[in-house]
Amino acid sequence: MSTSDSSVKTVLLVGDVMRDVIVRPHGVLREGSDCKAKIEMRPGGSGANQAVWLAANGVSARLVARVGASDLAALSAQFLERGVEPLFAGDTELATGTLISMIDPGGERSFYTDRGANEVLSIEDLGAHVLDDVSMVVLSGYSFFIASPREVAKEVMVRAGQKNIPVLIDPSSSGFIRDVGVARFLDWTRGAAILFPNAQEAELLSGESDPETQLRVLRPYFDRVVITQGALGAVTLDGHENLLFAPGENVAALDTTGAGDAFLGGFVAAQLVGQSLYDSLCAGNKQGARAVGHIGGQP
Repeated sequence: MSTSDSSVKTVLLVGDVMRDVIVRPHGVLREGSDCKAKIEMRPGGSGANQAVWLAANGVSARLVARVGASDLAALSAQFLERGVEPLFAGDTELATGTLISMIDPGGERSFYTDRGANEVLSIEDLGAHVLDDVSMVVLSGYSFFIASPREVAKEVMVRAGQKNIPVLIDPSSSGFIRDVGVARFLDWTRGAAILFPNAQEAELLSGESDPETQLRVLRPYFDRVVITQGALGAVTLDGHENLLFAPGENVAALDTTGAGDAFLGGFVAAQLVGQSLYDSLCAGNKQGARAVGHIGGQP
């Protein structure tokens, strides 16, 4: 689909580009010895995954990120091929970020993350016209965990506010939220149009275990909160502040990496074409189910 088509909505994403090393052990880890495993290299990064899922759903995606200079040309070509407009800066000192994903037999994963060039994204990387023709902005939570990209994210929020462009935020990592502190994270992101936490992040940010209570605790900070619950589905408050739940799809999970990114892509694409809130939740669930059916965080 051509990005020049005036009917196509453009979403700006400010996030991260990573190289994912996916490790699927064959059996229990044996400390101090070998364990057979299936190891694969895949493109990744929360912002990158979301951009590709949005493009796969017919949305024009524009991605701002910083990568290793030696990867700049190849990564730019790769994203263009997948329908994403790459606004990448090449860093001559730091390499493209790398993530190691350890996947257990049930599809759940744990991460080791080297953020690399993502950590030095700067306001100069934005460009003066980055918000031209943009209908929505999506910010990865990872952009808030380090000082330099945090300044970029805050600047984008200010510029978007001046243009009345809604900002959507994916918290991305409960571990890193703990590191910076819940109160700080909520203060940095307060006023965004939508927050997309998963169940673990929602519990951490709200201090509550019940999803409906989580939504009501977080509601004063954001126009809307949508909690993704994996195979269970997704939940939010409707326009009358009543609980709205959309059940998940019954699929076998091979790898849950990127499921939340896929949900966001499906939900946002549905919202941009005017679908109802419930149908948008269902669209997100459908894409999340699609994501867990294969290895890697992108379609």
